[in-house]
Amino acid sequence: MSDEPALVKTPYKKQTFTPEQLNDFIKCADPITGPQYFMDHFFHIQHPTQGKMLYHPFDYQKRLIDTYHNYRFSISMMPRQTGKSTSAAGYLLWYAMFVPDSTILIAAHKYTGSQEIMQRIRYAYELCPDHIRAGSTSYNKGNLDFENGSRIVSATTTENTGRGMSISLLYADEFAFVRPGIAKEFWTSISPTLATGGKAIITSTPNSDEDQFALLWKGANKCEDTYGNPTEVGVNGFKAYRSFWNEHPDRDEAWALAQRAQLGEDRFRREMDCEFIINDETLIAPAKLIDLQGCEPVYRTGQVRWFSKPKADRIYVVALDPSLGTGGDPAAIQVFEANSTEQVAEWRHNRTPIPEQVRILADICRHINETVNDSKSIYFSVENNTIGEAALISISEYGEENIKGYFLSDPHGGGGGRRYRKGFNTSNKPKLAACNKFKTLIESGKMKVRSSALVSELKTFVAHGVSYAAKPGETDDLVMASLLAVRMLQVLQTFDLGIDNQLRDHGEVINPPMPFVAVFR
Repeated sequence: MSDEPALVKTPYKKQTFTPEQLNDFIKCADPITGPQYFMDHFFHIQHPTQGKMLYHPFDYQKRLIDTYHNYRFSISMMPRQTGKSTSAAGYLLWYAMFVPDSTILIAAHKYTGSQEIMQRIRYAYELCPDHIRAGSTSYNKGNLDFENGSRIVSATTTENTGRGMSISLLYADEFAFVRPGIAKEFWTSISPTLATGGKAIITSTPNSDEDQFALLWKGANKCEDTYGNPTEVGVNGFKAYRSFWNEHPDRDEAWALAQRAQLGEDRFRREMDCEFIINDETLIAPAKLIDLQGCEPVYRTGQVRWFSKPKADRIYVVALDPSLGTGGDPAAIQVFEANSTEQVAEWRHNRTPIPEQVRILADICRHINETVNDSKSIYFSVENNTIGEAALISISEYGEENIKGYFLSDPHGGGGGRRYRKGFNTSNKPKLAACNKFKTLIESGKMKVRSSALVSELKTFVAHGVSYAAKPGETDDLVMASLLAVRMLQVLQTFDLGIDNQLRDHGEVINPPMPFVAVFR
């Protein structure tokens, strides 16, 4: 007869303990040192090369487990493959068996992620001796129920995951890689379920510096200073924990050099150095996006944010990307100073009808004219395909002559089969050309972006098929208005030496541009 324990312990069964077994159980059940003792003596893992082995945590993993246990809310940012999920699996199994009547929710960014953690829990449970483990009343891939009233439930992170549950402990794995809109809604939905005293453990390697994980991480690192003594937790109640790749005993500079060669510098900095470098194929290089910082507007006119006051003897382009204004995609206006390609102003709203969008465009042009006293320095335009046709009609009804400045149009015809159709048509070919120029200007430092909202959109403006667009669930209206402004600058480049020098990719101008500007009234 085999001495090996059954895979699952039968629930509600009487058991006799030896003195040594009772001592082990008491040490595991200790509310302070129990997790460390359990994981050191009874938590087995499957090592990728060494097979079954007891999990003896490294020093940084012991500090991680202590953080999980000693703080109600903890958020951990760690390099890849440093044991954060394995440590979490051991702690969750301990919590379920030694804290009765607990509901533990595992939420991962993918179904395979949550199942991988559940598999580690099941593996450890099956190898745990009967005098330590609790009996199981339900045992399957998606959940484990124990005789002490505790249960572990796994799920993919969605907007409604955990809604309606009374959660004792939430574990969110790789939270930075949950789609931003879903992560925000999930946290909004799950927070009330923790309000009755539940714990939350969030772990991830970093991704964008503006996603929900990054916001929670930043809040956890803002510790209030009370009489010269900063608090242990951040202003949002989270305890921040950070580890470094060189804390792992098997990782040294030679290992790092080999990893950099395999992963590339950007991926190494994100996945090993834990820098907030975006994982997606963004239009702007991820390393450059880290350096882009928005700022507060210096003043406002209504809903328009002004990042600098217009100056005399400068040229301004005002670009409108229209929308229906029914609460879906926003309309957006971008204002750039052509001479320096610096962002000057911005407007965005999703419930403004097209006639009002045109009026706001006219108000912006009027404000620039009143500030610099020169309407000849102002050029405005609009995207003219799809709903842009309605914007053209609205401009005509408003009276183009009532808008200060010149209506600039694509000299190649603006699409639609009409050679001199007003505005700019955003078909794929000119959009890609504008994307390329926009990318070059920003990455070279020639174009200065001031808007935090625009920076946010650039972090989710990614390769999509043969073009670029916002990630699902995100918007790109500020980017599209900026691309329209770039196309306007390229038209002006043909006729202005200063703008030409500012926009050129290489070297000095050889032949001066023509000394006039073509506009279409």
